[in-house]
Amino acid sequence: MRRSLSTLSTLSLALVAGIGLSSTALLAESPPAPEPVMEKAAAPVLVIGLDLSKSNPMVTNDDYARRVADRVAPMIEDLPLRARVMVRSFGSYDATSNTLRIDQVLSARAKPADFARGLRTLITGVPKLVRDGKLVAQNKTNILPFLQTMSQVVDCADGPVTFVLLTDGVEDSEYARLKNTSATLPAPTHERFQGCSDLQILGLGQGLNSPKTTERLRSTWTGWAETAGFASFTGLYDW
Repeated sequence: MRRSLSTLSTLSLALVAGIGLSSTALLAESPPAPEPVMEKAAAPVLVIGLDLSKSNPMVTNDDYARRVADRVAPMIEDLPLRARVMVRSFGSYDATSNTLRIDQVLSARAKPADFARGLRTLITGVPKLVRDGKLVAQNKTNILPFLQTMSQVVDCADGPVTFVLLTDGVEDSEYARLKNTSATLPAPTHERFQGCSDLQILGLGQGLNSPKTTERLRSTWTGWAETAGFASFTGLYDW
């Protein structure tokens, strides 16, 4: 799997910079006052979680995976240089089953458009990768544990952090089984999501074929995101 993804982190682009220096001396009785040093704004962080649980249509449906990829790619293209993109798979609470890990700081060598193109190819190819055994479809959907794990890796207090989860949103873990109509999500037990910019779930309720269930899931995740400290929540069934 790492060999198939290596192009994402080895994008090589020539960068030529020309610097012109003036030969005219500055005449002044005293040197000019130094300009104030401006602190650079913190670079944004985008965390993308790919749900490989069997309930997620993205694991089996080629057309749907392509639509998801087309939705995500522009998010990368719009990022500035120095932004950090983190891609992880989740499903079962088992690190050995979730070996998809990509970390990329966008730069002149790893341009947003190039990285977006590679990520589009990866997401589009998820069903085939599963069929070929290069990715493993899983029996659980540990969304909350994934978010908790990533909250230890990023710090929303340092700068803008956005989480985009490619999932049906049906938590199926020790915390909750949201397929049950009476199930709820437990409140966060820490404040590490305070200040996070946005939580997005793309594919909310997909595969369940029930608008009422989709609305229930949206209401549940909206309440959880607000309590956790996210500035906004977006839950899309389709787009």
